Amino acid sequence: MSNTLLITLGVLAASVAGLRAWRHRHYHSFWLCLIYPMTALTIRMSWRKVALGCGLTKKRQRFWFTTVPGLVSSTGTFRVKRRFQRVAVDTKPWMWLPMPTRYGWRVTLRLLEGQIPADYADVAERLAHSWGVHAVRVFSPRRGRIVVAATVRDPLIQVDQLPPSTELLKVTVGRLETGNPWVIDFRTVPHWINAGATQSGKSNLANALIVGLSPQPVALVGFDLKGGVEFTPYGPRLSALATTRAESVGLLDDLVTLMLDRMTVCRSVGARNIWQLPGERRPTPIVVLVDELAELYLMADKSEKDEIAKTSTALLRVAQLGRAFGIYLFCCGQRIGSDLGPGVTALRAQCSGRICHRVNDPETATMTLGDLDPAALVSARAIAAETPGVAIVGSQDGQWYRARSFYVSESTAEHAAHTFAHLAPAWADLTAGEHHAEMTDAELAEFLHDSAVPEAQKG
Repeated sequence: MSNTLLITLGVLAASVAGLRAWRHRHYHSFWLCLIYPMTALTIRMSWRKVALGCGLTKKRQRFWFTTVPGLVSSTGTFRVKRRFQRVAVDTKPWMWLPMPTRYGWRVTLRLLEGQIPADYADVAERLAHSWGVHAVRVFSPRRGRIVVAATVRDPLIQVDQLPPSTELLKVTVGRLETGNPWVIDFRTVPHWINAGATQSGKSNLANALIVGLSPQPVALVGFDLKGGVEFTPYGPRLSALATTRAESVGLLDDLVTLMLDRMTVCRSVGARNIWQLPGERRPTPIVVLVDELAELYLMADKSEKDEIAKTSTALLRVAQLGRAFGIYLFCCGQRIGSDLGPGVTALRAQCSGRICHRVNDPETATMTLGDLDPAALVSARAIAAETPGVAIVGSQDGQWYRARSFYVSESTAEHAAHTFAHLAPAWADLTAGEHHAEMTDAELAEFLHDSAVPEAQKG
């Protein structure tokens, strides 16, 4: 008997150890094979109570047959009468079977009459507590249906490095809460605002961009109003760097002139943007990195007013027209508010890419994410100081996500800048006006032939 007990205990201990090792080494298969079936059954069976507790049910009138006692007849039999009775019943939204995802599960719900997706978004936190999950997100794929996506555990606690992107002007900088790579694609979203307090991960994201863009055939231009302490170590890979507002005015003037030159070239051949130009005529794309955006707009006295106006106007012109001519903005700042002047508000309207790390004031979060979703603001203000790199990102699909960037040290970014310094085009060559000359008839004919070839055949 004792031997049997010992064997049983040994088997149990080995099973527990094996399950723990399985969960630690390959959590996704462990979740899919063991946890998900029980979770799906629990969610499906408890949905009526959860919906009632969250106020997602509706009262409906139903009719039931009820038995009414009658009188005993003269023959001694007992007569029974039946009549309709109106009863109020709680009707829950119809739920499909939960489907597993990389970090949790998702389920489709059919809305009841008069319900909208916002009704479920408002109680997302209640649903998360009811189901005991990390977070719940709600979105609507079509009319009358919503998808509730639950994340069982926070996927951003630890973010492993992913392979770099090999496409031009695309940089993989981290992971989204969905488990997908967080990619900054300047071709799709040309201009970005990156807000964040000190030690929130804002500078780390700029380092990730330096590392990702350095091997690519692009020109990097820096505006570092901290006196150059942030971007000077990356100077070998930068084609130009401004460290004061006076230098910023001159560099922005050069950018505007360069943009107008490219505009002339495109107009001369009937191209709408530089990507419709043939390869040998296509100018080098330029990514402009701005650190401490507020320093471009702060005014100590009236003598700086004209200088600020010139800076604001030139930067806004680059934001408005730069995309078509291969000039892209990535503006970082601790403080981005309307009190800095109308120039910041106008610039914000041109930057469709939004990234908000932990910030010190709610206005910066509102300025960055206010036109996306109120729930995004709540999530941005809930970012803890112990999780640097976590941010709220406005994605190109119209949704917002929590994301976390990879850790990229200053030494890593500096090494990349020195390694690929030979790829940095000289600023004098970029602004020399070498593209002023119009195409010859033969070049124009070649361009028109090139433009007629489908993209898939160009390779």
